[in-house]
Amino acid sequence: MLIDEVTIKISAGKGGDGCVAFDHSKGGRGPTGASGGRGGDVYMAATSNLNALGKFRFKKEFEAEDGHNGKNQLLDGRNGEDLTLEVPIGTIAHNLTTRRDFEIMTPGDKILLTRGGRGGRGNWFFRSSTNTTPQESEPGKPGQEFNFTLELNLIAQVGFIGFPSAGKSSLLNALTKADAKVAAYPFTTLEPNLGDFYGLIIADIPGLIEGASEGKGLGTKFLRHIKRTGILIHCISAESDNLKRDYDIIRKELVKYAPELENKKEYIFLTKTDLISMEEKDKKLEELRKINSDVSALSVYDYDSLEDIKKLLFKIKNEAGI
Repeated sequence: MLIDEVTIKISAGKGGDGCVAFDHSKGGRGPTGASGGRGGDVYMAATSNLNALGKFRFKKEFEAEDGHNGKNQLLDGRNGEDLTLEVPIGTIAHNLTTRRDFEIMTPGDKILLTRGGRGGRGNWFFRSSTNTTPQESEPGKPGQEFNFTLELNLIAQVGFIGFPSAGKSSLLNALTKADAKVAAYPFTTLEPNLGDFYGLIIADIPGLIEGASEGKGLGTKFLRHIKRTGILIHCISAESDNLKRDYDIIRKELVKYAPELENKKEYIFLTKTDLISMEEKDKKLEELRKINSDVSALSVYDYDSLEDIKKLLFKIKNEAGI
């Protein structure tokens, strides 16, 4: 199951306390209390694992290590270990307090989310000509602590779109063995399913419904994934009694949500063609070609039609240099 949005609490480490200590050796009277170490920072780093947000599903609080306290003999406390949280490429971290957003887009990216507290100074720093035995020291400063919502804006080369039960999940399973849930009822699945076709990432975007761009159902939650998908494969069921209506509804929702989607490259597949006659299939293909010339018939039970879409995917893969 793809987890694409979580809210977590992130705490940087507290700085270590400064130390009050003195040189008790013979003839020694000076202060030797050292400073505490800096608290660990918390970073967000990119990973190509698109399921990386899954680890935040149940564990909601993450803390970097505190800095260690200062010691005698001017031995500063050790700095706390930094904490790095791996998130999928395309993740945006929304700081719910400052309202600042951090976006991670490239493998190897690493972004600071919370900064550790400064270590407190020991009494050695408070010595003076008039105060040779200072008793002062400083406590370590607290680290930054914020709640973040981590939101994955999926980056896939190909996205399957269409109404619920248009055959998208079955197609993804046939092409990539993604094991997406398949059901013969007109309700959308609850999260995108991903498949890997020889390095080409395919997203089965849950079925959209009319009004999705206005938040009806879970529409806007999934439209944001389509926004970053490179090429769209529009699945229209051969069982439909009005192909143009179905096509127009989906296209309308896409463009209302993000106008730039209107110009995204799109292929149309008439799916579930095993459920209609050859004559009806030809008639419906001709109807769809009036909308878009890139139209093909498809049935997951037909070897030749599956080979046709595989050839298309290999072409997309090669053109993308994957």
